[in-house]
Amino acid sequence: MGGPPLPEEWRRHLPRGMQVGGVGGVGGGSVLVNFTYEGVSEMETIRNVVGVITGELEPDRYVLLGNHRDAWTYGAVARRLGLLLREGWRPRRTIVLCSWDAEEFGMIGSTEWVEEHLGLLQSKAVAYLNVDCAVQGPGFFASELPSWTGFWSASQRSELMFQVKDPDFDSMTVYQTWTEANGRAEVRSQSSFPGQAALFFIRHLLWLGRADSDFTSFLHHAGVPSLDMYFGKDYPVYHTVFDSYDWMKKHGDPSFHRHVAVAEIWGLVALHLADDQIIPFDYLSYAARLQEHSSAMSSLLGDAVTMQPMNASLCELVASASEAKEEGQLRRRALNDRLMLAERGFLAAEGLRGRPWFKHLVR
Repeated sequence: MGGPPLPEEWRRHLPRGMQVGGVGGVGGGSVLVNFTYEGVSEMETIRNVVGVITGELEPDRYVLLGNHRDAWTYGAVARRLGLLLREGWRPRRTIVLCSWDAEEFGMIGSTEWVEEHLGLLQSKAVAYLNVDCAVQGPGFFASELPSWTGFWSASQRSELMFQVKDPDFDSMTVYQTWTEANGRAEVRSQSSFPGQAALFFIRHLLWLGRADSDFTSFLHHAGVPSLDMYFGKDYPVYHTVFDSYDWMKKHGDPSFHRHVAVAEIWGLVALHLADDQIIPFDYLSYAARLQEHSSAMSSLLGDAVTMQPMNASLCELVASASEAKEEGQLRRRALNDRLMLAERGFLAAEGLRGRPWFKHLVR
């Protein structure tokens, strides 16, 4: 309002007849504005919508997916899960689909729900997967905890990231463009943990320390492992009058391929958490990240504060995580061995009557 005139190179890209900055200015001038706000303050009832797919083997373990209702999408993940159900699939663990109300008023819908079910969530929730601004632009981003590293690593790529086509590059997967954007997939051996290595993406994996969407109450209040995912780093029309379906169709995601990709990733992560025999969290990676923070803090503070208690706790975390990982592998091996040897149970040492070489009593 007021200020210098609009540069000519900007004018060429504006719709014909569009006025910017009053008499052509783009800000910086001295303008007095009389502003009157008229609003209604009254109590309203809000409503969360929750759908449940009961797990077949572990119905008392919950994988939750949620976002709040201010979008134009049509429940793509729920629809795909419905198709799987009609084909006879049932998840190992229970899947809970959550549509939150009143997010813009302080995440009231999700917060009230978490507080109401706090005991249940703290004892039975596996993870919460959040999508807010699903598509802001190009490039896949995930804000998560260090224990989620395995989801994006090469060891999981055939099941997860290699299955999703990148919406902006022909014949490439999200995994390929992700690593290319980072220069390369950097595998760093953790010197504190001999024999252990973790895959870190330099730019697109962010620690979920924010408190600006519906994952807040799950992570920060209930302690449920959470993930927030989206395409695009910046959202230029966020919470403006231009934030519309029309803008998304023309500029944000004209073919809505990015919406498809984020729904695919969202659903695949949920399926892993719901169906994997062992929940694919890696707390050795978590401990490694915490050790990095401890070292940085030690360098910053010098001798002013001793880090010995924190470092001792981290060593205990490493030991516990290693023990849990080894125990999980042993149990899985025992199960797989049982499955492998089960067919031998149909053998008779003496073989079939008259044909002793053939020992299988069923075949």
